[in-house]
Amino acid sequence: MTAPAPERDPGLQPERTRLAWRRTTLASTVVAVLAAKAALHGGPSAIAVVACALCCGLWLGFLTIAHRRIQVLAASGSDGPPALAPRHATAATLYTVALAVCAVALVF
Repeated sequence: MTAPAPERDPGLQPERTRLAWRRTTLASTVVAVLAAKAALHGGPSAIAVVACALCCGLWLGFLTIAHRRIQVLAASGSDGPPALAPRHATAATLYTVALAVCAVALVF
């Protein structure tokens, strides 16, 4: 005799996803701050200031997308949140990769 499988709680997965988005925004914030610190460490130069501004702009773009997704996940009902739109997923990926490239360029 097997016991019946427990019913799945539909609220856990969106909560985990929401927390993952929050961790990712925290990590991107750390990258942006460290990139700004690296850019301004040896004294501000024109290229360093432009790279720092670019990092901050990329960070704000990613933060906007992440904040919207967190709001959708928090407001989703019992039927679950809608899927992330492909254009938002692509934008989040591009922001993340561009921020990483910008940070690497500032280090070297």
